[in-house]
Amino acid sequence: MIYVIDSPEHPLDVATAAEGLRSRVVSVPVADWGDALTPWPAPALRPGEKDFGGRADETLASLAAALDQTPGPLAVGGYSLGGLFALYAFVREPRLAACACLSGSVWYEGWVDWLRANAPDCSGRYAYFSVGKKEKRAGLPFRHVEEDLAACAEILRAHGCRVDVALGPGSHMQHVIERLAAGLTALDAFLA
Repeated sequence: MIYVIDSPEHPLDVATAAEGLRSRVVSVPVADWGDALTPWPAPALRPGEKDFGGRADETLASLAAALDQTPGPLAVGGYSLGGLFALYAFVREPRLAACACLSGSVWYEGWVDWLRANAPDCSGRYAYFSVGKKEKRAGLPFRHVEEDLAACAEILRAHGCRVDVALGPGSHMQHVIERLAAGLTALDAFLA
């Protein structure tokens, strides 16, 4: 089973991206991404915007309750802040055999240092990362997204994880369905 973290405001086309997969793919809608998917509070990116709430542990507790009811190998994936949460959940929840961090917000304040300090033994587990080539052109804090993604991949590899990294075309909001389909396909192949 693959859980895809999704947004009711801007839903992903999970059904299209999951066509032809062997694994069952379930969309997990999460309201208020800036609160529900961030691992700790952080200032907003722009003046006048709402600060990040840092309530990922509550979202993870809900996901863990679903995992309790699900047999078989399990994976989680997400896009943008959903990708950051998928990686956070993967690190915190050993029942998740794999994750897909798609255009993930690994630029999040303190993230790479946290991952470096908290990555568990990931032997036998799998992570798929992807990012658009133009995402780094969006200015700070996104300017270092490719470097941060590479750092995350190396940290997980150093802890025994099998990791694939894909650098695709476009910016953050382009080629979303293609990135989602590629990530789900990679998770499906690993779970098989």
